[in-house]
Amino acid sequence: MELSSLTAKKLSQMLRAKECSAAEILESILQQINISEKDVGAYITITEEIARKQAKVVDEKLKKGERLGDLAGIPIAVKDIICTEGILTTAASKILENFIPPYNATVVERLLANDMVITGKVNLDEFAMGSSCETSRLKVTKNPRDLKRVPGGSSGGSAAAVAANEAVLALGSDTGGSIRLPAAFCGVVGLKPTYGTVSRYGVIPLASSFDQVGPIGKTVEDVHMLFDAIAGEDTKDMTTLKNRKDEKEFDIRKLKIGIYKELFGERVNPEIATSVMNMAKSLESHGAAIKTVSIPYMEYLVPLYHIVMTIEAASNLGRHDGIRYGYKAKDFEDTEEMYCKTREEGFGAEVKRRIILGTFLSSAQFGGAYRQKAFFFKQKLAEAYAKAFEECDVLLSPTSATPAFKLGESVDPIEMYATDLCTVGANLASVPAISIPCGLVGKLPIGAQLIGPKYSEHFLFEVGEFYENNCK
Repeated sequence: MELSSLTAKKLSQMLRAKECSAAEILESILQQINISEKDVGAYITITEEIARKQAKVVDEKLKKGERLGDLAGIPIAVKDIICTEGILTTAASKILENFIPPYNATVVERLLANDMVITGKVNLDEFAMGSSCETSRLKVTKNPRDLKRVPGGSSGGSAAAVAANEAVLALGSDTGGSIRLPAAFCGVVGLKPTYGTVSRYGVIPLASSFDQVGPIGKTVEDVHMLFDAIAGEDTKDMTTLKNRKDEKEFDIRKLKIGIYKELFGERVNPEIATSVMNMAKSLESHGAAIKTVSIPYMEYLVPLYHIVMTIEAASNLGRHDGIRYGYKAKDFEDTEEMYCKTREEGFGAEVKRRIILGTFLSSAQFGGAYRQKAFFFKQKLAEAYAKAFEECDVLLSPTSATPAFKLGESVDPIEMYATDLCTVGANLASVPAISIPCGLVGKLPIGAQLIGPKYSEHFLFEVGEFYENNCK
């Protein structure tokens, strides 16, 4: 079996047992990239030489008996919205197509502290705005499970790289489902952590109150390992918190699963709903209790998310003006025209659409009508989730209402926004959620989503690992 197809846990064990070297693991991944990348298109930048140097350092440490990080020698792909010192970081946008950061994001520093091997930067929807990876200004990424279909977004390159064995692990970012949706579409595992558990320092922002970096891997155990490597307080990001762990003890015979009623409605593909319910029944057969849980405000989820997100996006994107870094228009008569031309030429259609909408919604004329009500209902939704977790340990739902759709099939922006239906609630409530493969619709993978109360990542991992080990 090729090393590239193995899990991070297995490769880590083999490395320490000296059954393989970090260099051999990396070469297996690079070989797979050479084979499949021309079809999949996951990477924007492949850092082959940097990765070889990193793998060499790991092997030298291993030879000398020096201490290694838990994920030492494991190749990882990094979403191209996360800053990497000396390595192109584009956000898949023309306006940053030549941007090379002078520093690393905190999560990248933590990868390096764990002796991981960075294989490159992977594709995304431009500035993480999209659900299919089709708004990228730089390239098209395809779903490795069906090359005629999208990988999901915005972290489509991250999920595709793992699914195609072009990386063992990947980092993505999740603002409204951007880790979980592509994980479901590509048949891998993806976690959106509790807001504040992972540093956002050095991550190009979309919506600062929602954005959260998280892991993508082949198994729940792999995702668990990567989460432990990147989580924790960061003095450079004041929204981070000291490690807070839900101390609830996992026992399948005491597990209470809430079936998220509103996310099994008529919009959800019946085969997906059946597969997710089969997962619940399988856990029930091992002793878990199942009950239906209702969370109000369902009809407001997507519009509520898009009001808050576009307001914050419009503000965050104001820094891209052609003055300090990034693309700058060539022909202009004055500063105002330079701003206008730079942003017109540098931003894609979806980014401009969200800037315009966010500016409108935050204006003095309409701020009270939209912004204030949105933040009021955001708090109400968080309270509704907290109440639901008084009745159950975790919520279970589909990750997506449909399997991966065909490239170019969903061009209507309103239809595209609706793909966030199953995922945005966790972002609005700032709670963790993990997508786990739970079956197929035809030959297309689908995902089940486990949602927990704040700081319950490790409990979600235990539930997910039990399912992977005993129910599949």
